Amino acid sequence: MAGAGCELLENTVSRAAMTYNAFVHIRYFYRLIKRITLYLKTNKVDLVIVCDSPAFNFHIAKAAKKLAIPTLFYVAPQFWAWAPWRIGKLRKYCDKLCCILPFERDWFASRGVDTTFVGNPLFDEIDMAVPAAARRKYANFNADNAKIAIMPGSRTAEIRSLWRPMQQVAVALKRKRRNVTFTAVAVDETTRQILEATRLDNFKCTFDIGSVYQTACKSDLALVASGSATLQVAAAGCPMVVMYNSSRLLWHLIGRWLITTKYLSLVNILAQRRLVPELMPHFGSVESAAQTAEKLLNDPEQLSQTSAELLKLTEPLTGGNAAKLVANIAIEMLTNNPKTG
Repeated sequence: MAGAGCELLENTVSRAAMTYNAFVHIRYFYRLIKRITLYLKTNKVDLVIVCDSPAFNFHIAKAAKKLAIPTLFYVAPQFWAWAPWRIGKLRKYCDKLCCILPFERDWFASRGVDTTFVGNPLFDEIDMAVPAAARRKYANFNADNAKIAIMPGSRTAEIRSLWRPMQQVAVALKRKRRNVTFTAVAVDETTRQILEATRLDNFKCTFDIGSVYQTACKSDLALVASGSATLQVAAAGCPMVVMYNSSRLLWHLIGRWLITTKYLSLVNILAQRRLVPELMPHFGSVESAAQTAEKLLNDPEQLSQTSAELLKLTEPLTGGNAAKLVANIAIEMLTNNPKTG
């Protein structure tokens, strides 16, 4: 955003909060909310665009509403998975909602929110010329030579909880198949250095930077942290095992009661069935993850079928231009705003 000319009031990237570490950031974000609220009061702001994270952005949207500033939510909060009772706040504070998953449009619209499906921004800049149709169909697949991608996520908390067990799964697979190779994906060079510095002595891999889709296209199987990356892997037609770690205590006390969806990974939520294995919450069980991956490698027919179904599932998400559509919606909101139009 800074590179595009945006004036940053604060860079919150390093403060990404997951379920089990959110509490340590409360004071920081409370102060930030006060700063932004003051900024909205003392500066001429014609439109507020907030992205995801209702815990933080509802405070910003509420402040904007009090000042009669239109608010656009880009990336719908996943109330269909948890906290559906919060839809009232979204309806109150949100003037327009842009969602990135097809089923979200009807879910939010039926609850009184002005919603448009804009496509998924993950695919705006992906070179879809890498032909998914040319992916291996596993007809002559030899599991002993399998190429496996490891994607532990981009957030520090994700990497801390998943990188080690993913490596341990890889080591377990390597014991049985000496020619199996691994490629780990890092979001940037800094993350690559973190992964390299915490690599297990008995685990060897190559590293790709910022190339989830491209790496998945050349892989036979992927171990993926739950999140948006799973959709890119799916668009490449690469079968996967989805993993996500969590605090066992928090999961049993809170998480298992809040989650209302039958499945937890985006791929399975879109498919409305268990299309890919999901080990969520993972709790660091290496054996179960290794057995799941091994079972897939031993079944080329299942790999081929899953690959085809993943391509079909993600087809509606590709080929669009989410950024352009959202920009046009923002311009329309500015045009129709009596104060700016």
